[in-house]
This record gives sequence, structure tokens and C-alpha cells, in this order.
Amino acid sequence: MKIEKYSDADMMALDVANEIAGDLTAALHNADRAMLAVPGGTTPGPIFDDLCAADLDWSRVDVILTDERWVPEDHPRSNTRLVRERLLVNRAAAARMVPLYANTTEPEESLDALMAAIEPDLPIAVAVLGMGADMHTASLFPDSPDIAAALDAHAPILMPVRPDSQPEARITLTARVLNGALAKHVVFKGQDKMDALEKAQHLSHAEAPIASVLSGATVHWTE
Repeated sequence: MKIEKYSDADMMALDVANEIAGDLTAALHNADRAMLAVPGGTTPGPIFDDLCAADLDWSRVDVILTDERWVPEDHPRSNTRLVRERLLVNRAAAARMVPLYANTTEPEESLDALMAAIEPDLPIAVAVLGMGADMHTASLFPDSPDIAAALDAHAPILMPVRPDSQPEARITLTARVLNGALAKHVVFKGQDKMDALEKAQHLSHAEAPIASVLSGATVHWTE
């Protein structure tokens, strides 16, 4: 794991965007297509604003969320909405969005079809991950009843999860798929989260799911 600290959030966003663009360009030299996995939340928005203008062959890039709340795309809590509004614009409008939501009441009803659309594009070329102060990443929450299954080395590509701390069902790429990314960037803000990251390295993966994806990752943070 490599740690990079920045003096401010704008500098971090620009640098992370440049690193992602470089990783994608390298991946496209070696494969017909490259998959970029990105988080929702507030931190990645400025990264998307910079990344969307990167000069690379976006028509060969597949963009997928690391996780999604099981809500329609027009819902205020939809991560898909954020990606379409902030990333899939400018040059990046040519990229293909791989859905992590379907119009069914429960995620289990759409799970097989969603996984079938993802599998041909694996492994992930570049995974961008966030982290909560509770040490979760994607929707791998320590208070999820399904956390052990989602961390298992033989887990499926996707799992529906219902953490006790969250108001709705979610769907997430499992730790196996996230950790298999060719390049991994963990991005967060705040000393409290750096303290949590340091703590995570001394806990089990079930207690600190972020620890399951740190091997070989670059951590970007600012206070």
C-alpha cells in the first residue's frame, strides 16, 4: 500500500484523475476494452469533473459503480445519477455505463442478469474506492449480516446487502472482484478516516472491510 497526502482537495482530485487516466491508457494498450469501477458519495465528484476531459479512447471504456443503492436512477440517493451527471460528460460521454440497478422490487430478482453483463469485462482495470469512518468500502459494511459471504474468496461477482446502518437495500461488487483490479485507488478526506485506515490494518476484514482491498492500492487523502 502506498499513501499520498495532498495539501487540498482540488489538488487531490486533479492528481487522482490524472493517475486514473494514465492507468486506463495503459490498460487499453493491452486489451480491447478497460473497465473503470467508481464509487458514489461526495468525494469522487470533483475527480469526475477532471477525469471526464481526459484524452483517451473513452469508447473502449466500461464504467461501473462499485456499489449502488437499490433505488431508481432519478432518486436523489442514486449513485448512477452522480456518474451520469459528473463523469459521463465531455470526452467521457463516449464511455459505456454498465448498470448496477434494474427495475425490480428487490435486487435478488435482477442479480443473474446484472452479473452476466459484468462478467465479460472482468477483471476491472481501475478501481476507485472510498472509505467510511466505519472502515467500509463499496457496500461492504462491517454491520452487514452478509459481510462474511461478501468477503469470501469464492463470492459471486455481485451481492445484495442490507446493512443495519443503511435505510435501503444495496448491491455491491464483492471483495474478490474489487481486489482483483489491476490498479486500485482509495480516496478520502479527513484525519478521522486516516485514523480509521491505520486502525483497519490491525483488525479482521469482517471488522474493517477496507483492509480486504488495500494490498497494492494507492491511498490518496487530504485533511
